[in-house]
Amino acid sequence: MTGLATQSVLAFTALLAADGEGIAISNPIVAAVVYSAVGLVVLTIAIFLMSKLMPLPFWKEIGEDQNTALGIMVGSIVIGISIIIAAAIHG
Repeated sequence: MTGLATQSVLAFTALLAADGEGIAISNPIVAAVVYSAVGLVVLTIAIFLMSKLMPLPFWKEIGEDQNTALGIMVGSIVIGISIIIAAAIHG
């Protein structure tokens, strides 16, 4: 899954104009959409991996059993991952 996402992002960014320092997108609206999409893809992959690596039924515990502590923990992990992704995209 991550290989396909990485290849898709690389193929899309290859279409954009490149300068000496990396990818340069001249339109700020297009840049915001592209970077938002990349961030959402990375966050989705991180959540998927987190749910697979947890030793308990992740979605069942939050949805059916109403495990508030697990919901708070997962929410804080998602916020932390989001901050890391935003910092990596921003530079």
